[in-house]
Amino acid sequence: MVRKVEIFDTTLRDGEQTPGVALNVYEKLEIARQLAKLKVDVIEAGFPIASNGDFNAVKTIAENVKGPVIAGLARANFKDIDRAAEALKNAESPRIHTFIASSPIHMQYKLKMSPEQVLEAAVEAVKRAKSYFEDVEFSAEDATRSDVEFLCKLFSQTIKAGATVINIPDTVGYTTPEEFANLIRTLRERVPEMDRVKISVHCHNDLGMAVANSLAAVVNGATQVECTINGLGERAGNAALEELVMALVTRKDIYKVDLNIDTRQIYRTSKVVSTLTGIHVQPNKAIVGANAFAHASGIHQHGVLSEKSTYEIMTPESIGLTSNRIVLGKLSGRHAFVQRLKELGYELSEEETNRAFERFKDLADKKKEITDSDIEAIVEEQVTKIPQLIELEYFQTSSGNQAIATSTVRVKIQGNTVEEAATGNGPVDATYKALERACNINCKLVDYSIKSVSAGKDAIGEVVVRIEKDGKIFTGRGLSTDIIEASARAYTDALNKTLYNSNGNKPAETNEEE
Repeated sequence: MVRKVEIFDTTLRDGEQTPGVALNVYEKLEIARQLAKLKVDVIEAGFPIASNGDFNAVKTIAENVKGPVIAGLARANFKDIDRAAEALKNAESPRIHTFIASSPIHMQYKLKMSPEQVLEAAVEAVKRAKSYFEDVEFSAEDATRSDVEFLCKLFSQTIKAGATVINIPDTVGYTTPEEFANLIRTLRERVPEMDRVKISVHCHNDLGMAVANSLAAVVNGATQVECTINGLGERAGNAALEELVMALVTRKDIYKVDLNIDTRQIYRTSKVVSTLTGIHVQPNKAIVGANAFAHASGIHQHGVLSEKSTYEIMTPESIGLTSNRIVLGKLSGRHAFVQRLKELGYELSEEETNRAFERFKDLADKKKEITDSDIEAIVEEQVTKIPQLIELEYFQTSSGNQAIATSTVRVKIQGNTVEEAATGNGPVDATYKALERACNINCKLVDYSIKSVSAGKDAIGEVVVRIEKDGKIFTGRGLSTDIIEASARAYTDALNKTLYNSNGNKPAETNEEE
């Protein structure tokens, strides 16, 4: 028999708990819309009680994204649940996801509650959530280190209280596939009520077994899998959606399940998330890494050229990549550019297309050929921009191994033009100091990274910076064939976000995980 398994995406909640990631409302909405195109069954949009920014993000997504269930996380207390209900009230299909720790170590040292108190809090939380919405998910945090007898009692009582989904998290990535499979089987056998709810799993990757554990759970009856794009999440991250989905699709002969997912949107979704979070995907990452469909060995190349299935167990097209290549350059027109966008899976508005084409022509003056990687980079840069309160109009640097680096910048801030100069420890440092002076913004650079988007001497450089201001982290991104320009664009982008601050950064004390 082939059965249905649902995909619960928690990129916007657990994924945002990745150290260094802080998304604003605009960025979260962009990701949520892409997840809807991917056709995930559930989008966990955030933790509404965590901050005003998280509340606004969940509310905005609930009001604007149709198709998937929109879930909001809440601890097992009425304040959290009421706040989640308020954020979700206009969702097409809302779900409150409430949780409490169930392991002895968590109950004793974190909650300082007895098992009886935890059981009572869980039941009351589910009842409270049920008073708002029909769809209620209950999670027993650190389930894989919990007493099985207690889990049976906890799940039985919360289902009777109204839970429609029971989630069994491997919160600290401690379990093994065989152990997790046995736990799922045991709970299904000993809790008769489990037959009338969805059985969900949420696995972390501390020992590198999140995907393997999730697949073991599916084999043994799990009907919902919680995961994140690119495996983002606390510590070593969560089970990677792209790996889970393609394992279930490619080996349907083993897993015998159906999914709603449009796998052709996987690569695009990975790129959007990578761009907006500033977390690059490693080249050898399964499914979406740059090398996932690359063949370097002569033997492999010969085999693939003769018959792709010799070394490819899935096609690049199945995840949204294309083997077609149109060489684009400065003589290319708008029609060719728009056609290539469509082939790459982009559906842009007229305004977004205009911005992307303008940037494309600017880049084409500096590069002989524009690759697909270049196009993806400039589209993501333009489409995901928030309103530009700060615009970089001009910069000039001077440096050398026997000279003090200087930089002059001119910016337009909400219509007013300001010019400033500064010296620094190199041209990038001098430019950043000049930008801070011109914008009158004091901040701290906490991370700077650079990578090549495409190959060749004229390759686009992508710079990602993270700055800290007033305890919040803001990520900026810049692209150019000139590294100094890319650096200046990235810093300007980050400074712009400080002005457009939508308070998307969570206070550490409310960042509880499953």
